[in-house]
Amino acid sequence: MSKAYGRVRALVSVSLDIEPGEVLGLLGPNGSGKTTLIRMLTGYLTPSTGRIFVAGHDTVAAATQARRHIGYVPEAVPLYRHMRVREFLAFMARIRGVSRADTPSAVERAAGRTQVAEVLDVPIGTLSRGFRQRVAIAQALVHDPRIVVLDEPTNGLDPRQIIETRRLIQTLAGEHTVIVSSHILAEVEKVATRVAILLRGELLAVRSMAATPDLEALFLSLT
Repeated sequence: MSKAYGRVRALVSVSLDIEPGEVLGLLGPNGSGKTTLIRMLTGYLTPSTGRIFVAGHDTVAAATQARRHIGYVPEAVPLYRHMRVREFLAFMARIRGVSRADTPSAVERAAGRTQVAEVLDVPIGTLSRGFRQRVAIAQALVHDPRIVVLDEPTNGLDPRQIIETRRLIQTLAGEHTVIVSSHILAEVEKVATRVAILLRGELLAVRSMAATPDLEALFLSLT
């Protein structure tokens, strides 16, 4: 698929398969097209050409069905800071189609997986940056999606919070397909099973991390 804004080409003829249960790292400098790709995948943008399928559903022709399978954490997470964590997660669960009867258990499950159970009754605005990021990931998991998309998930976190977020991502692998966007090679290297490298809107390479002993060397050789 491709995406253009007038004469500016944000993505150019990108073709990519993402396997169930893997952690795919989208790697590239700022402006490489990572966020554009993610926004098309999650249905916030439509391709200029080409098609995208999520769990067999076209993201344009069957947008509602495709979105049911996705949990998305954008780089700037729109949390409602006046809400308590439990209230916010319940609100997001209902929006994502979780039944009223199943919402309390869905909230507890997502809170447990992201280690925010202890702050469920705390206003989001009073939480630390690290806890707010966990809440953001919890809202992406509350409807138990097949695919979890994380755009720059460690941006702005301190070293301990980065380590905790990385461990959380690793626990999601297998049960969910995880797509992680970052411009930090070391972060992608630690969590991804495969990496896709973008530069100026073009997909330069897709590599298995097991077959890539030196991601930095690969990145430098391509860019």
